[in-house]
Amino acid sequence: MPIALQPAQHPQRALLHNEVHARPPEAIEGPVASTHIVMWADAAGREASRAHIAALLRDHHLAPPDEHTTHLRVDLGAWRIRWELHTEFVAWTFTVPIATEGFGEREPVAATSAVPREWLARLPGQCLCSLHLWALPTREFGSGSLVRHVLSEDTLVAATVADGHGEVYTDFAIHPDGSSRMVLLTGGMTPRRLGRLVQRLQEIETYRMAALLGLPVAREAAAVLASAERELAELSDAIRSANRDDEPVLLDRLTRLAGQVESQYAATHSRFSASTAYFELVDRRIAEIAESRLAGLQTIREFMDRRLSPARSTCEWAARRQEALSRRVSRISHLLRTRVEIEQQQSSQALLASMNQRQDLQLKLQSTVEGLSVAAITYYIVGLASYLAKGAQTLGWPLSPETSAAIAIPVVGVTVWWSLRRLHHKMFKH
Repeated sequence: MPIALQPAQHPQRALLHNEVHARPPEAIEGPVASTHIVMWADAAGREASRAHIAALLRDHHLAPPDEHTTHLRVDLGAWRIRWELHTEFVAWTFTVPIATEGFGEREPVAATSAVPREWLARLPGQCLCSLHLWALPTREFGSGSLVRHVLSEDTLVAATVADGHGEVYTDFAIHPDGSSRMVLLTGGMTPRRLGRLVQRLQEIETYRMAALLGLPVAREAAAVLASAERELAELSDAIRSANRDDEPVLLDRLTRLAGQVESQYAATHSRFSASTAYFELVDRRIAEIAESRLAGLQTIREFMDRRLSPARSTCEWAARRQEALSRRVSRISHLLRTRVEIEQQQSSQALLASMNQRQDLQLKLQSTVEGLSVAAITYYIVGLASYLAKGAQTLGWPLSPETSAAIAIPVVGVTVWWSLRRLHHKMFKH
């Protein structure tokens, strides 16, 4: 029954809901040949890949993908194509049905033999991975012919997969045609289970190569980190024995070193984080194929653990080393700045003490000047009083000028002193 009224919908609801159905595996009917090509591309290259597949579809009178499409599966009759747009790369998978007659006696036919060569050569981006995979019935294929005509016996890796329902053989080598190879003996697997298994095997190779992109970055970072660590050690020794005049120069060198370390960290952190994620995807895909040992041969997990572990450890070690160096630089910078700030505070305290001493001296001088000022003002006022007493004698003033002056001295002195103190009190109060 349709619902007449619905609450307001989140704008991303449909996109998030359909994410669980993104890039679903397709059912595969064996025997087939499948070629999986991964093109590493930037944003412009990924958009160019959309235009590239659109041109192919127009040639076959089919509708091109819209700007929001990130994966596409198309049956072109003689062959099928799967196009997947990822964050850093574009995956192209071509699948064709094959005949098994004479397979162990001649070079097998790759799926790309059915794809237009000129169109295939113009795939946008740089080829990171190219894998030819053949899915064949177990009863029609023998391991001896497999080794002679398809894979290298010296580096052969094999295991039973899908809980024993199939067998996979590979050598993890790039052959003269520029692609690696994998043979899957399907046993009695259903088309859907076979499709899931083929997709997982292709993803193992894809994510293995994507994860290893962090290895050359880690090797390049090692040289820079070694130089930065040596310089940091030199700076640490210099800071320990430096005087006050050397500190600004050391702080400038330390700031430059911190900028260099942080710049390299910013440039490589995303690559190391991506490699960690890709390594985890490789582990997950290997677990999903449910492999077990074939007598006398390495399994895919054993091969990956032995060959990928050093590369993984190198990337993880470089990332940890960068973070540790960044923390050390930050810690030493903080210590040096603290030392400079303490010395600045000590200088400020010494300056304040000197200013206080000068102020005390000024106050003492001011008190002395004030005492002299009281005496001078009293002298002049008493002189005026003496002249006033001389003139007043003619008017009947009973005291002599000398006596009048003597009496006026303490009165005038106290009055002048009290007036100056009151003036100071008003000034300091305001």
